[in-house]
Amino acid sequence: MFNRSNLPSMPGPFGSRQDGGRPTPQGYPHPNQGPPRYAPGHSPIASGGYAAPAYDGDVPMADASTALRGYGGPPLPPGKSPQQMAARVPAGGRPGGGPIWTLHPSKSPNDNYTFGNLVAVSPQDIPPTRDGTDVLLLINDLFVFSAHPLEGFPPGYISMSDPQRTWANIGLRDAVKVQLYDPFSQGGQAYLGSADIEVSFASTKKRVETPYDQDELAHAVFRNFDNQLFSPGQRILMDYKSIPLLLVVKTVQRVDLTAEKVDLTAGHVETDPIARGILTQHTQLNFYKDSQTGINVKPSNRRPATNSIIQPGFKFEDMGIGGLDSEFSTIFRRAFASRIFPPGLVEKLGIQHVKGLLLYGPPGTGKTLIARQIGKMLNAREPKIINGPEVLNKYVGQSEENIRKMFADAEKEYKEKGDESGLHIIIFDELDAVCKQRGSGASGGTGVGDSVVNQLLSKLDGVDQLNNILLIGMTNRLDMIDEALLRPGRLEVHMEISLPDEKGRSQILKIHTEKMRTNNVMDTDVDLVEMAHLTKNFSGAEIAGLVKSASSFAFSRHVKVGTMASINDDVVNMKVNRSDFHQALDEVKPAFGVSEEELSSRIQYGVIHYSDTINDILREGELFIKQVGQAESTPLFSVLLHGPTGSGKTALAARIAIDSGFPFIKLISPEDMVGFSEPAKIQHISRVFDSAYKSRTSIVVVDNIERIIDWVPIGPRFSNSVLQALMVFLQKQPTHGRRLLVLATTTERALMKQLDVYNSFNSDIMVPNVKSFGELRHIMDQSGAFDAREIAQALEDVGGLADDGRLSVGIKKVLLGIETAKQDIDKVGRFVRVINRAIEEEQTFT
Repeated sequence: MFNRSNLPSMPGPFGSRQDGGRPTPQGYPHPNQGPPRYAPGHSPIASGGYAAPAYDGDVPMADASTALRGYGGPPLPPGKSPQQMAARVPAGGRPGGGPIWTLHPSKSPNDNYTFGNLVAVSPQDIPPTRDGTDVLLLINDLFVFSAHPLEGFPPGYISMSDPQRTWANIGLRDAVKVQLYDPFSQGGQAYLGSADIEVSFASTKKRVETPYDQDELAHAVFRNFDNQLFSPGQRILMDYKSIPLLLVVKTVQRVDLTAEKVDLTAGHVETDPIARGILTQHTQLNFYKDSQTGINVKPSNRRPATNSIIQPGFKFEDMGIGGLDSEFSTIFRRAFASRIFPPGLVEKLGIQHVKGLLLYGPPGTGKTLIARQIGKMLNAREPKIINGPEVLNKYVGQSEENIRKMFADAEKEYKEKGDESGLHIIIFDELDAVCKQRGSGASGGTGVGDSVVNQLLSKLDGVDQLNNILLIGMTNRLDMIDEALLRPGRLEVHMEISLPDEKGRSQILKIHTEKMRTNNVMDTDVDLVEMAHLTKNFSGAEIAGLVKSASSFAFSRHVKVGTMASINDDVVNMKVNRSDFHQALDEVKPAFGVSEEELSSRIQYGVIHYSDTINDILREGELFIKQVGQAESTPLFSVLLHGPTGSGKTALAARIAIDSGFPFIKLISPEDMVGFSEPAKIQHISRVFDSAYKSRTSIVVVDNIERIIDWVPIGPRFSNSVLQALMVFLQKQPTHGRRLLVLATTTERALMKQLDVYNSFNSDIMVPNVKSFGELRHIMDQSGAFDAREIAQALEDVGGLADDGRLSVGIKKVLLGIETAKQDIDKVGRFVRVINRAIEEEQTFT
């Protein structure tokens, strides 16, 4: 066997070179500037014949086993001498002044050339170098071979093994164009930093079951082919422990070893045949087995997986994803960390890669965007994107077949390459459309939905397990997914993509305004930090809508007045300013934000501080807000505001909620559930509370509990299902890190005790009626509808109806009486009649 380690050592690329790697006048340009490969008088062939017999195995590529017909070449054409076969072109025939030869291929003279990846030429055609090193030849302007001139080899021929001819697409009767090649002609990156090589058995008979160690294979490659040029697609024969192996170079990464800091994996992965690089002892070689011959390659303990999963130096902000730093940290740790480390180390741990990842959360938070962009950061094949409803088909069995097709490519490659298989990513959007709970009947009466779930479960973690897939599922209805799909081994990593915090909103705003800032079309008065603070509970999609809305206001300033499509000449100076963003905030409202319109309608006349009791209620409400918003030990707090009808319970609850500054405030009112059945009411209440759990701090106002549960005094009758649902949500703790304050109102405190709802609240606040003439005077004075004389007259007339001088009327009735009196000529008389009627009704029912 031709063993280069037995030859005198050659200086590596890291050694000093006087000529800087450029051709010298004394020799041809090539990387091997060292002492002669063979000692004088010890040519690889003996005088008058070849020193070693040709390889007689059954390797189709080792083709020197035929009877010698004049040094193994094909018969000469009639009337042609060997000297005439070498059409020597004088210097200057090639651009740049290099000589060009036209030679004819012949078979390798012996195994030293076959297994040394060398070609033989006649010294009469191409003279040897002064130091005896190989000559680099460019064949047909594309393929580079290492040539060693051989004494006695017929002129006009060049020997090639079968793998070499296959790679260069050359037949034995073809003529080939031969030129000298300078490895540094393509720039500084002339050396191989790393290479991916497919290894297989070259013989159909000489095979072994013993797995090959990657490190030992790399040492053998260095020993046999050190300082040779490798390029993608090249086919090389190597004799390793008397077993012929075929190596096929798949990809290379070239580096510049003259740089101060050398990173062997810093180059781009290249598959172009012209991406040639010099193999050195420092080249990182990654081997994987072919799909046909059944060769076994052991995973390396030190080398990474054959295909690096994650591209170096990527940033999620560059791909339009922001505010998800902690989520991505968890995703990489769970789903990708085991794929980055050497397979041998993972094999020692005895673990399998994560096969499934489930992203869930509110709509618009970036779940689909993450999955869509995840293929860009991975050195894997293009992800398969499946929309849930597309899987279902009207034909029997076709839905299950669609599931099997998703995994077909991964199954085929895993059978061929095993753990060396590349990663197959399957993105499954709207997973809840297909993978509903089995047996629930939600998928219809045909049972197709259950069969689809069963098929998916068997493919993910069935008898024939795949270790080269990653299924990314997305849903905003985690409660609908079948439980068997969520266990470890299937979709085991559950990642909630929640609403972004202030830092995340700032990142998202920077992403969506990047072009504005780069092109100088955003005014300097726009403060993105301020906008991030104002956009509480905005999702990523809603922030994108906010930027679009702000841009539309900027457009409208440059439209000619009175027209719809004519643009002003100053449009080139258009800039989006702070005012545009503030107008957009009034137009774009978050789905998980504050129900300002509903709450504002409950405090139509404002809150009048007519009594110290009202001030105490508001101060107590502030304490509850601080307790929920700041104390870690109180994630849930519920308060019951009770009092007579019209006493202002809902208005006070709405004022406390609005003044809290919490990003999520929702109102559950019987007005929104008119005509709802019991299940519909429960679903509505559940939806509001589920939305509240998605925000970091939330307030839910439950107005008029007795009306929500359909209570009537005759009977009495009420909806027990709705009541039980309310009691559950009043005591259900939010998820970790979330806080919820519940404000409920009722006029029937005694009823709440009877129904055992009262014990579900942490605190209660009594909201009284207007009980004194001083309080009534304060209300009339604050309204601005009466002067001092009218107020005195009204108070005197109101007191005349009360025998004991007591007063008890709801603030709502008082404010309504004031508004009614404003429309009458006799304001005082009208107001007195309304108040006296209210007092009389109160005394009658009491």
